[in-house]
Amino acid sequence: QVQLIESGGGLVQAGGSLRLSCTVTGRTYSMYAVGWFRQAPGKDREFVAAIDWTSTKTIYADSVKGRFTISKVKPGNTAYLQMNMLKPEDTAVYYCATSDQSFTRARALYEHWGQGTQVTVSS
Repeated sequence: QVQLIESGGGLVQAGGSLRLSCTVTGRTYSMYAVGWFRQAPGKDREFVAAIDWTSTKTIYADSVKGRFTISKVKPGNTAYLQMNMLKPEDTAVYYCATSDQSFTRARALYEHWGQGTQVTVSS
């Protein structure tokens, strides 16, 4: 059983910053990657960023590149998403997820998901 606990969401003004955390517990030995996704009202859940759990490789959606940074602390199995220069269009519920298959942007390849944390950016 794998559990993901997210925290760090909230309300921030445009141009501000937030840091999201995702702690993974349980059967983590097969974890290949941790990803962040987001879902705005009325829209599909979309990829934001991912980090390879066995290396330093990272990938980002074009919409957040240069503003968001994904990182990890392996002792404790925690991943972070540092979000800077936030825009109103970043408003969404943010989910972290783990993949036992691949370091990928593909939502379908992430098996385990957190409950989500709300990020609201006011203009």
